[in-house]
Amino acid sequence: MASVNQVTCEIRSYSREFKSHQHDFGQFLFPLQGSLDLQTKWQEIKLNSDYCFYLPPKCDHNYRSIDRNEFLILDIPTHFLPEGTSSMYLRLDKQWASIRYLLLEEAKNEESTSSLADLTRYVSSKIQLSNPPSIDYIHNHFKENIRLETLAKIEHYHPTYYSSWFKNKTGKSPKDYISELRLKEAKYLLTSTAWSMSRISEELGFENSSSFTRWFVSCEDISPQKYRVLNN
Repeated sequence: MASVNQVTCEIRSYSREFKSHQHDFGQFLFPLQGSLDLQTKWQEIKLNSDYCFYLPPKCDHNYRSIDRNEFLILDIPTHFLPEGTSSMYLRLDKQWASIRYLLLEEAKNEESTSSLADLTRYVSSKIQLSNPPSIDYIHNHFKENIRLETLAKIEHYHPTYYSSWFKNKTGKSPKDYISELRLKEAKYLLTSTAWSMSRISEELGFENSSSFTRWFVSCEDISPQKYRVLNN
């Protein structure tokens, strides 16, 4: 098992043959060129320039690249990391692209390590606060019928593992998490609009107002009509 006691940030390339190991530090991978085939016990991903990836400590993984490649790698000692981190597959949005640029600049500076350490602490806090792509998907689509397989595919997890990963991440099952978002939106619509039950049920993705009412009662022990009266 590889180990590291200080932050390391450098550009690395990988061979075509699968290699396997684990390390007792966290590792962040930012693609610069090419792609990387990466396999953990529960995930299989092809990491390309649209995404970045965090590997937690002591995570067995296989990896290879079949094309010309360069990756910016940040090795993070455990004392920089929050407890209980899990692997994260993240879209390389403007924020993460900016972080990658700053890390590239710090990787060139061999004289001072304090700025790199500060930047690594920021990266570690982002790991803790960032929503994984499937949770972002839920927030954008909770009014629709979301299948567990869809969410697992977004994270490149096997469906059998995704539910336990999700509960570890949020403290709730995917079903309960989605239901809470729907309920919060239902309460908002009931108290802030004059929409009919039919329109609200349609907005929240229910087949009809009867199914919406049954669901609301099962969640709140009160009908949506009565909830509206009591909260207006």
